[in-house]
Amino acid sequence: MNRWTELTGDSSGEDYAARFAALARSGKDMHGEARFCAALVPAGARVLDAGCGTGRVAIRLAELGYDCTGVDVDASMLAVAREQAPGLPWHRADLAELTAGPEFDLVVAAGNVMALVTPGTEATVVACLAGALRPGGLLVAGFGLDAAHLPVPPVLTLAEYDAHCAAAGLTPVDRFATWDAAPYDGGGYAVSVHRRDEGQD
Repeated sequence: MNRWTELTGDSSGEDYAARFAALARSGKDMHGEARFCAALVPAGARVLDAGCGTGRVAIRLAELGYDCTGVDVDASMLAVAREQAPGLPWHRADLAELTAGPEFDLVVAAGNVMALVTPGTEATVVACLAGALRPGGLLVAGFGLDAAHLPVPPVLTLAEYDAHCAAAGLTPVDRFATWDAAPYDGGGYAVSVHRRDEGQD
């Protein structure tokens, strides 16, 4: 079982959406991830929001002119996403079983997705996400590395993540401490950008 299901029982969609709506009403910026992605690829690019949850990132990118698709394992989250943006494609799937072809210019895994997959499937998830990228496409993943930045005990290190990316044919491009592109200094949260090798198809 993935760690997200263990944590929530796949029934937290409405509560999750309500929490973010309250944060937005308080004036907190909810679109850092989308802004980060938009700085990497031009409008019109195809984007896969992997572990999309209620669709916050994909919906914002679609508003900015991107061709977005969302995928998540949690049906309650997808129900909220479909209600908020019925015109976008939302798919239910475990990321370790994702079968999308190499059709996306960017895959984004925000919200601690990589830290919440089924333990032991991290390499498979990275390989599946890499397989969804066109040659030259980008994988962007932000996740916590310590207890202060995660709702569960940490299990994935940056060294392990980078090794999974290398095995999947991904080359490191950059790493930041936040979605606002602050320099990474070894802290407990990282946003990593990797590129799929041009020679892969």
